[in-house]
This record gives sequence, structure tokens and C-alpha cells, in this order.
Amino acid sequence: MTDDRAARDARQLRLVSLVMVGTAVLWLGANWAGRRFGWPAEYAFLADLAAMGGFVWSLLVTWRIWRRKAPAGKKG
Repeated sequence: MTDDRAARDARQLRLVSLVMVGTAVLWLGANWAGRRFGWPAEYAFLADLAAMGGFVWSLLVTWRIWRRKAPAGKKG
């Protein structure tokens, strides 16, 4: 693995961590605000759907980086 690829992977992993933390904080904040201000349940479902999207994206990017770093299988 070259230093350029390692640096790119490190940047992507930092972005993934920020997205995961941001998603969790915004999701909890939306749920709190929905209860506090009596928002309709449809808004809670939208917040849940957006949170799932953020977490799935983070999982896919992390999986892609992990697969790139995994050693190739033995041939023969």
C-alpha cells in the first residue's frame, strides 16, 4: 500500500467518523425536538430514515476501505 493510498484511506475514515457522530447527534436532537414540540410522527420517520442512510453510507465506505486493505487470497 502506498503512502498516498494510506493518506486517502485515513481521510475517508475521518470523514466516516464525522458522519457517524453527526448522524447520531442530529438523530437524537431530532427525536428530542419532536417530543418537545409535539411534531407529527411522520417527521420522526423521516429522521429515522435519514439516520439509517447516514449509517449505511458509513458502513459501506468502511467496508470498502477494509476490503482494500485485506490481503489477497493465496493462489494455487
